[in-house]
Order: sequence, then C-alpha cells, then structure tokens
Amino acid sequence: MKRSRGFTLIELVIALALLALIISIAVPQYFGLIDRGRVAVQAQSLSVMRDAIDKFHGDRGRYPNSLEELVSTRYLRSIPVDPVTERSDWVILPPRGSAAGKVFDVKSAAESKNTAETASDSAPERAPERAPERTPSSKD
Repeated sequence: MKRSRGFTLIELVIALALLALIISIAVPQYFGLIDRGRVAVQAQSLSVMRDAIDKFHGDRGRYPNSLEELVSTRYLRSIPVDPVTERSDWVILPPRGSAAGKVFDVKSAAESKNTAETASDSAPERAPERAPERTPSSKD
C-alpha cells in the first residue's frame, strides 16, 4: 500500500490553533501601538500650532484671529489634521481679558480620554497629604 505524502488533519488543526493564538496576542498590541502613535502625532501638531501662535503674538503684539491667519502669514504651512478625528477640527480657545485676537490656544476636538489633551485636562487635582495626627502619650 502506497502512503501519500501530506499533513494529517490533526497536524493542520494544531498548526491553525497555534497561528490563531499568535494572532490573538499580536493584533491588540498592534492596534495599541497605532493609537499611541496617533496621540503622539496629535501632541506634536498641538505643539507646533501653539509655537506658531506664540511667535505670531511675539511678532505682532496680538493673537491671530483664526488658524487660517497663521497659514496666510506663513507661520504654518497648513493647518494640521488631527490624527484622532482625522479632520482639521481643532477647538480654538480665545484669550482671557482684553488681549487682541481670537486664538490664544488650541485643543483637540477628540472626546477620547486617551488623547494627550483630555488626559491632562481631566486629571483630578491631588489633595495635599496630611501628616498623621499625634495623640498624647499616656507616659508622664
């Protein structure tokens, strides 16, 4: 009787089970890395825009009226896309007090708690630690 070459069914099932196990471990780590990369790019974009706003204010003595003004005056090449929302929908914060202009700061429009901005903004204030109270000792 001639035996054909090939894999048995049990060998194929074991190989597919090992492959599924490896994939189930690697895929969540991959998507976690993608999310962390988006947050890092978002933080860099915010830093670049804030730097451009500060330079504009230093040069002109007022804040820009829009992000487009930063582009038209060549402080930015273009308004960056928020990698989390995949749009250029930044939240503009106006200056406090009587400062001229409309753009003091920018934030991401993403509502995710994993972004750099919302994580730092929503962090609860930590109460100062108190020293333990001393009780009078019974020794006189």
